[in-house]
Amino acid sequence: MPAMGDNAVAYSKLLIVDDDESSIRFLTVVLQNAGYSRLTSLTDPRDATRYYAEFEPDLILLDFLMPYLDGLEVIEALQSRIPRSSYVPILVLTADADPLTRQRALSMGANDFITKPFNQTELVLRVGNLLETRLLYVRIHGRNQSLEEQVRQRTCALEQAQTEVIECLEKVAGYRDDETGQHAQRVGLLAALIGRAMGFSEDRTQLIQAAATLHDIGKIGIPDRILLKPGALTREEFDQIKTHTAIGAEILTMSHFSILKLAQEIAFYHHERWDGCGYNGTRGEDIPVSARIVALADTFDVLTHDRPYRLAWPANRAVAEIHRERGHQFDPRVVDAFLGGFLNPDLYALHTNLAGIDRPRLAGEVGQVETGCLEVGKL
Repeated sequence: MPAMGDNAVAYSKLLIVDDDESSIRFLTVVLQNAGYSRLTSLTDPRDATRYYAEFEPDLILLDFLMPYLDGLEVIEALQSRIPRSSYVPILVLTADADPLTRQRALSMGANDFITKPFNQTELVLRVGNLLETRLLYVRIHGRNQSLEEQVRQRTCALEQAQTEVIECLEKVAGYRDDETGQHAQRVGLLAALIGRAMGFSEDRTQLIQAAATLHDIGKIGIPDRILLKPGALTREEFDQIKTHTAIGAEILTMSHFSILKLAQEIAFYHHERWDGCGYNGTRGEDIPVSARIVALADTFDVLTHDRPYRLAWPANRAVAEIHRERGHQFDPRVVDAFLGGFLNPDLYALHTNLAGIDRPRLAGEVGQVETGCLEVGKL
């Protein structure tokens, strides 16, 4: 008997495919004496694929020279049934000692050979070795699947934690902004619409949407007497307001999450201007495209909602202002994407769901915007 270190080897299922019934009887007796009890056999090789599917063997003992189908043809037929991720060894039984025959069989998926007439000890050892190899493969494959599942679960947990961190920071920023606390959400949604209009992938669009909600996180460092002041700011007060971009970038600077790195980029650059007259003088393509998008989304949302220092503008006036600033405050490509998608139904939802604007009123404003855009385009 083979030295089996695991009962799983002895419990393995063996399929014998041989047109010679006397050979099958011999193999059955030898293998049963060696401790293998789960054996099945067939004499017609045309039934091999059906038996494989029904029996699901751990090892196939396959005669090489048979009528109807030879061993190579059976191996070829089985290849489509044996999953790529599985390992079911095939032990070829042959009286043909031709090296070319062995090479062809090995190239097609055979794992080992034993030559007729069989040596019982050699047969049992070869069967045992192949089954030990399969058992090891199954264990490693199962362990890999377990590790992959653990990685998947941990990745999901990490993504969940990342989402919760962003939501918490977004709420913090919301308390320092408009009364509804929804400015950040609206800016994120509008930034996503612009990103899609610019041809960004959905993954990148969603990343920008989430990161954009933290664009004003630095305002937690600005005193209320300045941030909520109803009148005009002094030069000193405005200089202090401008520090919120650097404060936001500093808050987000220690994270290794890609989404928070993007949020840091947006927080620092979203008040830069295309013409270089922004907070830090960065201009044109030197401003990250994510920040260029958020700069427009932020401006549009601020203009169309009440602020302590002024009432909301109607949408058509805000769009006309953005068009006027094309190539000055805003990247022309971003403006074109915004104007091209402004009548998108998603923009209705942006206002309706988050700003509480009813659809009839918005529809009227959008009608004015369309005309306004055409008029502006003529100037």
